[in-house]
Amino acid sequence: MSDAGGPLYFEDLEPGSKQSFGSYKVTREEVIEFASKYDPQPFHLSDEAAKQTYFGRLSASGWHTGSMVMRMLVDNMENNRQAGLGSPGIDELRWLKPVYPGDTLRVETEIVDKTPSKSRPDMGSFRSRLTVFNQDDVAVMTMKSIGLIRRRPTDD
Repeated sequence: MSDAGGPLYFEDLEPGSKQSFGSYKVTREEVIEFASKYDPQPFHLSDEAAKQTYFGRLSASGWHTGSMVMRMLVDNMENNRQAGLGSPGIDELRWLKPVYPGDTLRVETEIVDKTPSKSRPDMGSFRSRLTVFNQDDVAVMTMKSIGLIRRRPTDD
């Protein structure tokens, strides 16, 4: 674990460790606002259009779901400080089930592995598996991500 009150460093990460956090209420207004700006497909904008599709009713864009998850991740990082350095990306993203207005989302993560940097001795990377659940504990999204994190400073 990190020093009392200090940030979490590379050395503190334990493969297999899990975390559960977040609670994000999906609203109709936000679904339509996001879709209008970034993913204006009819089933994200109109109840009538959505009734004619697989979704059956107005549903959030997958990209919107990812954005809601990012908000929960950042909120969690503020509550659980870490010496994070961003991310070079994700390896896999899956939208498993539709997300609807009225759903409440939460996140579970598991650290899969970690690797010290060969070129930057002051940092390392870690891979994590993330699952997003709705209020019925149904998985709606999965993602495999890569994070960059500082190594614990040493006193020379």
